[in-house]
Amino acid sequence: MLVRILYHDHCFDGAASAAFFSRFYEGKYAPEAQFEFTGLAHKASQLFEDSLFDGDVNAIVDFKYSPNPRLTWWFDHHQSAFLSPSDAEHFRRDRSGQKLFDPSYSSCTKFIAEITRQRFGYEAPDLAELVEWADIIDGARYASAQEAVELREPAMQLTLVIENSKGSEIIHKMIRWMRHRKLSEIIREPEIQQIYAPLHERHIRSIDIIRQRAQTGNGVIFFDLIGDHLEGYNKFIPYYLFPDSTYTVSVSTSSFRTKVSVGSNPWARKPPEHNLATICERYGGGGHPRVGAISFEIGAVEQARAVAQEIRQELGS
Repeated sequence: MLVRILYHDHCFDGAASAAFFSRFYEGKYAPEAQFEFTGLAHKASQLFEDSLFDGDVNAIVDFKYSPNPRLTWWFDHHQSAFLSPSDAEHFRRDRSGQKLFDPSYSSCTKFIAEITRQRFGYEAPDLAELVEWADIIDGARYASAQEAVELREPAMQLTLVIENSKGSEIIHKMIRWMRHRKLSEIIREPEIQQIYAPLHERHIRSIDIIRQRAQTGNGVIFFDLIGDHLEGYNKFIPYYLFPDSTYTVSVSTSSFRTKVSVGSNPWARKPPEHNLATICERYGGGGHPRVGAISFEIGAVEQARAVAQEIRQELGS
C-alpha cells in the first residue's frame, strides 16, 4: 500500500506534521505501508494537479484543502485553508471523519497529535519533543527574540535547514528521521551539518542585510530584499533588531514566486490589533491572524511592492 503525504514544504511544522501523521497511519492502520512525501508551496496559481494524488491513500497536512475525490485525509490549522467558497462547502459536506480543520491550533502537528489521541486512541509518547517544538516554532512561542534568532536549540537549527535547503530531498530524509529519532540526533547527522554550516553563515549575514534595508515608522518595519539573493530569512530578525516595533512588511523573491511577508511581534508591548491573514486574503494570500503572506508570479516585483506599501500604510495608520 502506498500512502502519499502532501505537506507544507520548507516548514518545520509541515515536516513534523508529515512525520506524525505517517506514524499514526502506520501504527493504526497499515504497519506495512510505504510512505512517500510531496512538499507543497504557496504559489500565485494555487492549483492541485490530479497527478499529486497517486497513492492508495492520499493525505494533505498543514496545507490548503483540495476537493479531489482521491484525497482521503486532511489536517490543517490555517485561517486561510480554502482556495474558494466551493472548497469550503465541499469540506463541510464531508462525512468521512478524516478531514479535519481547526484554526485555533498554533501548529498542525499538535492538532494531529491531539485529534488522533482523542478520536482514534493513538499516542506516540516518543514524539512529544517533536510536537512541542512544532508548536513553539509555528506558534512563535519563544521566550524572546534572542531565543528565536540565536538558534541555540537543535529544533531551531533544523528549522534553518528545512526553510532554506534547496529542493525537498533532504527534507524527506528529515521527515523519516523525525518519525523515530530525537532532534539532537538529527542535527548531528554529517549530511545535515554540511548543509547547516553555510546556512548559518548566511543567517548571520542576513541580520546585517535586514538592519541595512529596514525602514521603521509608526510601529512598522519595512524592508525590500529584491536583489539581495535571500530566498528566506528568520522572520524574528526584525524584532531582534527593532524590539519596539509591532509589525513587519517585507518583499522578497525566490525561484518560484515573488512574495510579500507580513508579520507581528510576539513580544510587542502593545498587542497587535490587525488580523494579518484577513489582510493578506484581500490580495489572494493568507496565513494566521499574526503572520501571513501573499504570493505573486515570478517577476511581478512592482505589483508586490505596491501591495506591500498599501499594507505598510494600513498597519501604520
